[in-house]
Amino acid sequence: MTDTSLQDAARNSKAWPFQEAQRLAKRLNGKNGKGKPDGEPVLFETGYGPSGLPHIGTFQEVLRTTFVRRAYEALTGQPTRLVAFSDDMDGLRKVPDNLPNQAMLTENLGKPLSRIPDPFEKYESFAHHNNAMLREFLDRFGFDYEFVASSERYNSGAFDDALKNVLAHNQDILDIMLPTLRAERAATYSPIMPISPTTGVVLQVPVEIVDAQSGLIRFTDEDGTVIEQSALGGMAKLQWKVDFAMRWVALGVDYEMYGKDLTDTGVQSGKIARVLGGNKPEGLIYELFLDEKGEKISKSKGNGLTIEQWLEYGTQESLGFYIFPNPKSAKQLHTGVIPRAVDDYWQFRERLAEQPLDKQLGNPVWHLLRANKHHEGPEAPGAGDTVPVTFGLLLNLASVLGAEATAENVSDYLTTYLGEPVNDPSVDAMIDAAVAYTRDFIVPTLNKRAPSETEAAALRALDDALAGAASDADAETLQTAVYEIGKREEFGFENLRDWFRALYETLLGSEQGPRMGSFIALYGVENSRKLIAEALAKA
Repeated sequence: MTDTSLQDAARNSKAWPFQEAQRLAKRLNGKNGKGKPDGEPVLFETGYGPSGLPHIGTFQEVLRTTFVRRAYEALTGQPTRLVAFSDDMDGLRKVPDNLPNQAMLTENLGKPLSRIPDPFEKYESFAHHNNAMLREFLDRFGFDYEFVASSERYNSGAFDDALKNVLAHNQDILDIMLPTLRAERAATYSPIMPISPTTGVVLQVPVEIVDAQSGLIRFTDEDGTVIEQSALGGMAKLQWKVDFAMRWVALGVDYEMYGKDLTDTGVQSGKIARVLGGNKPEGLIYELFLDEKGEKISKSKGNGLTIEQWLEYGTQESLGFYIFPNPKSAKQLHTGVIPRAVDDYWQFRERLAEQPLDKQLGNPVWHLLRANKHHEGPEAPGAGDTVPVTFGLLLNLASVLGAEATAENVSDYLTTYLGEPVNDPSVDAMIDAAVAYTRDFIVPTLNKRAPSETEAAALRALDDALAGAASDADAETLQTAVYEIGKREEFGFENLRDWFRALYETLLGSEQGPRMGSFIALYGVENSRKLIAEALAKA
């Protein structure tokens, strides 16, 4: 596949990352037809507030931005960069309940996160600790990014010119912001927040601009003292919406997405960016996650799903796959969505190699395989890969094994089923996840009901069929035997669905289940006959 054919397909793709890339390319290439001046890389940015640890929202924002970045590269062939920006000059407003050294953190409320001791006593500051966790988090998934800390830019003077620009347009920014604020907030609002020379706290006080060009400001400190000091070199911090705009302009950000909860921030920051002589970047506003009841996820309620939980009960690829579809639609995020996401990922991955290029670009796996720094070339690495068993089938096997289910014995069953050991990290991850998921969510809900008289007769017929089957009968042969019994008029099933539901409910204890031929082949003919005997004993 040539770069030209890829670019042609990318120009016509309706997949949302390409739609975003097309909008960005139209904006940048409209100026000179070649992207940014002098071949400068197109800059994508994601923002992070390091008052807490990285979470699934952090992951989805970086992943989705990377989808657009890779789509843009495929579309244009132009170089790109991704900056992960940590706003660690922000003042600590509230002490999270799940942190140690609560008293120390309480004493430091209001100070920049980068100037508060690390409660874990491992790094030079609270922000340094959380920034390290962010980098470790992003590295874990192989993201290609450049880390930028707000504190380094403020303290080193790298943002000084940008801050002078803000001071020079102080009144213009007030004219934008004050009408959006309540009277009480407007009375003390200033685009720039000085840092108290006595307490080190980020102050929310009115500020007089003494000399914008030199960065000199005047304000009243917490003790009532009138202070004149520079706003440069880390002596002040911009308000959030102003900081957002300043960053866009100072760094030259071309693309940034954010959640629906920041819609107003995007509007006001866009206006401020224009005042500062720049433009609001391209980007989309994505919907937020919901819990299984359709309610907004809240950290305080604890009704969300952490990334650690997903990776315990599912796989890394399935998380990315679940996040991929339309980001403008809200998604329910709970453990119940995991099994299907795991199996759907592998279905789409197997399909990829056989698809024409235009269909590949709409396949989530095409994008996922390019989402880390290890991807090479225009072809998708690992395209067409598959796994020998579905996650759903592993769940059913583990549920039958119940409390005895371990990764080792599930793997043993799979080895017997395949006739050779499995040497595939992807399958190992699925087995581990299936055992954990079954233990915590399936086994506690299992309820094997007694079969009815006609169902018992059908089960006896199935047992007879299995008694005559070879011990190594393949899944298709066994599936055919199951089908034939379900179609026999004497057992009175209105349709095959009723027969399979009876099998699931009496043998597995659940309303839904696997392809029975595959399950019997995996669990073993003799073991399956034991399940039937247990069910018949209840009849």
